[in-house]
Amino acid sequence: MPARGLQSATGIPYGIPVALWLAAGALAFHPPAEALLARYLLRLGRPLPHELAVLVPVWREITARAGVDGSRYQLWIEESEELTASGAGGHLVIVTRHALETLPSSQLAAVLAHELGHHTAGHSWAQLLGWWYALPGRLAARALASVARSCRLAIKAVPPYAVVASAVLLALAGYRVLALTFGLPLLLTALPFLIAAVGRRTELRADRYAAALGFGPQLARVLATEPAEDGSGLLRLLLSPHPHPRTRLHHLQRHLELRG
Repeated sequence: MPARGLQSATGIPYGIPVALWLAAGALAFHPPAEALLARYLLRLGRPLPHELAVLVPVWREITARAGVDGSRYQLWIEESEELTASGAGGHLVIVTRHALETLPSSQLAAVLAHELGHHTAGHSWAQLLGWWYALPGRLAARALASVARSCRLAIKAVPPYAVVASAVLLALAGYRVLALTFGLPLLLTALPFLIAAVGRRTELRADRYAAALGFGPQLARVLATEPAEDGSGLLRLLLSPHPHPRTRLHHLQRHLELRG
């Protein structure tokens, strides 16, 4: 393989930007960087005093049951109409304002216990790293979708022989790119699907964690009112990191029955 094939158009060795991109994932473990991520990328806000008066006692109860130091984590508010909470990075615990204002304390504790389960198992920082490392794959998927739409429109106005010739040239060019990059584009394209599949499994494990802390019935009541994601296309389902609420309820009820 030619050495020049591993260099970018600017003359920078191919491995340098890749190494820098991989090393940037270490910011997921840096609390000040997490705070910047929360405020400027995720558009989150710090809880106001009256919101802390609701959140702090609930969070203390959860972490006391789990035997975890709750002060290690940062509580943030997301402006959303969803009844949920989420975790990000190594220390971010995010609750939507709608959940904070409408859920009873017991159900709020259930969804926060679910997020603590993600943190204690390392899911949250792994998901953030996955989101970062899958970014080229998502961009490639969007680019391919755009090209496919353009091709469908162009094919109608192009003679069949030109379509075949273009397809052959694209296949040869694609093979050349794969050879020069050790098949990395294929891996990056598949990565979002693999991360989504892992994400669905971690959601079920975090549900079991919350149930083990005694919040199973409360979490089930929240899931019973949670709407499914819009759209039922296969691609959307494969890229979703969240199982269908009925799937979560089924696994949670089975876990509660086994414990009972």
